[in-house]
Order: sequence, then C-alpha cells, then structure tokens
Amino acid sequence: MATVKALQPVKYSVALRKNPMDENEPKKAYANIQLTGVLNIAQFARHIQDHNTVFSTGTIVGVLTEMSHCLRELLMQGFKVDLGDLGIFYPSISSTGASTLEKFSEQNITKFGANYLMSEALKDMRPEVQFEKVPTRKAVAATLKAQVGGGTSADWSDVEDDDTNP
Repeated sequence: MATVKALQPVKYSVALRKNPMDENEPKKAYANIQLTGVLNIAQFARHIQDHNTVFSTGTIVGVLTEMSHCLRELLMQGFKVDLGDLGIFYPSISSTGASTLEKFSEQNITKFGANYLMSEALKDMRPEVQFEKVPTRKAVAATLKAQVGGGTSADWSDVEDDDTNP
C-alpha cells in the first residue's frame, strides 16, 4: 500500500473514563475520535473514481457490491479470502457443547459468520497521521445551548464525563 499523507488532521477530544474492570480506580483521560463523516458505498466509489481511475463511479459500486456478494459466497464454502492490504476474511463457527463426540450434531452449531484480520497496512497508521484536539461533543452542545439561549455562560457540570463515541 502506498504511503499517503493525510489531507487533514484527524480530530479527537479527550474524556475522563472509569476502568470498567475496576470501578474503584480513579478516572483516566482517553482520546475519543471525532468522526469527519460516514460514507456510503456510492460516496466511497466516487472517492475512488476521483483518484484518476478510468472506471466510472457506477462501475466501482458494481465491483464493490459484487465483491461483497462473492466474499460471502466463498466464506460460506469455507474459504479464507486474502484481500492484500485490505486484510483477510475467514469463516467463523460457534456451537454449543455436547457431552460426547457421538452426541454432537449440526443442531449444536449456533452461528456461522465471518472474522476479519486487519492487514499490517491498516493496523497502525499513527506514523502517517496528524491530529487536532477539539472540544468534546458535550462541550460543543453546552456552548451552543448557552449561545442560542442568549446566555453568557455554559453548563459544564457533566462535560468532563463525555465518553461517547460515534
């Protein structure tokens, strides 16, 4: 995968959160990503098409849609599918236990799905990303509420506990 510098910094805020494994431990500050947006398949295809490809957005949507259908079909046949820099998809099975090998049947199988193993190219992009610290969504909402209401101050009482993620 080619190294590409981010066009804009990734926005994040910081929030205090408890350790769910130890409620008595003091809260610690953690980063929360502030998403820029969500792209659907057509918008993603348009983005790909804007990178000087000869294929139309419609063709790219068609290829991506067919890829997802074929991936599902191959997983259902027991194949592992290695998509290079995208990662590896492989089938997953869950079952309830039976007391003996002889008593185990297909009825014990409770779920069949897919797992994903992220490629090295996607695992740690930290060296290539720049960051911009921004206020939490709760802080922005409190500020807007005060501004719209004609107030001169915002209610910050629960802003530090903003641990939501989009």
